Amino acid sequence: MSRVAKAPVTLPAGTSVTLNGRQVEVKGKNGSLSLHLHDLVELKQEDNIVTLAPVKDTKEAWMHTGTVRALLNNMVNGVTNGFERRLQLIGVGYRVQNITGNQITLSLGYSHPIEYTLPEGVTAENPSQTEIVLRSSDKQKLGQAAAKIRSFRPPEPYKGKGVRYSDEVVLRKEAKKK
Repeated sequence: MSRVAKAPVTLPAGTSVTLNGRQVEVKGKNGSLSLHLHDLVELKQEDNIVTLAPVKDTKEAWMHTGTVRALLNNMVNGVTNGFERRLQLIGVGYRVQNITGNQITLSLGYSHPIEYTLPEGVTAENPSQTEIVLRSSDKQKLGQAAAKIRSFRPPEPYKGKGVRYSDEVVLRKEAKKK
């Protein structure tokens, strides 16, 4: 049985959860997010506490219940606090050329600048030329956007150059010896 599924989701002040059929919508100060509830999962709400339970007592139902509970908790955290992901550009000439609206232009050592359009709901800013801060209320969209930007020039193991997450540790290889 899933231990994650047994834990209730506590709603902070100013956050509401509504259920329309199998569609769950979470509203807060940072916007609203929705999720389709799986057929094996049942949702109950009492005051500021949301509990999830499987429809039948099978391993698959408990797995889906734990997953839906984790997704719902991330949605509640996203609409109240939001999520943030920091990227660092490490290498000579690697920098953020421009951020306008939802368009990011990067210089990553190629013969051309790389332009990336952020998905809806994700914002970016650059405190310095070699740092990007992505913010969103949707954890999945934020992670996907950060992974896409990182994929343009992933960190290489010899010098460590490339785009990396700020908390990422790149294992360095030793150079070839004569």
